[in-house]
Amino acid sequence: MSVEQQFDSNFRYVMVAARRARQLQNGSQPLVASRSGKACKVAQDEIAAGKVGYVKPNAPVLKPEIAAPDIPKFVIA
Repeated sequence: MSVEQQFDSNFRYVMVAARRARQLQNGSQPLVASRSGKACKVAQDEIAAGKVGYVKPNAPVLKPEIAAPDIPKFVIA
């Protein structure tokens, strides 16, 4: 695994910014000086400065398979 700085989609950018904003709201110290006091904007400033990245796993995350008898069956009349 490696730390990625470039985002391959807007969704990933938003998810990283949201997670960092949550860390800031819970008491984490900002990594850059920002003109804003809002956690969301500070997180965006940190990403723009290259201080925040994400780890992209090498293997794809697969959903666990559910055995056939455990799948609920619904009757539609």
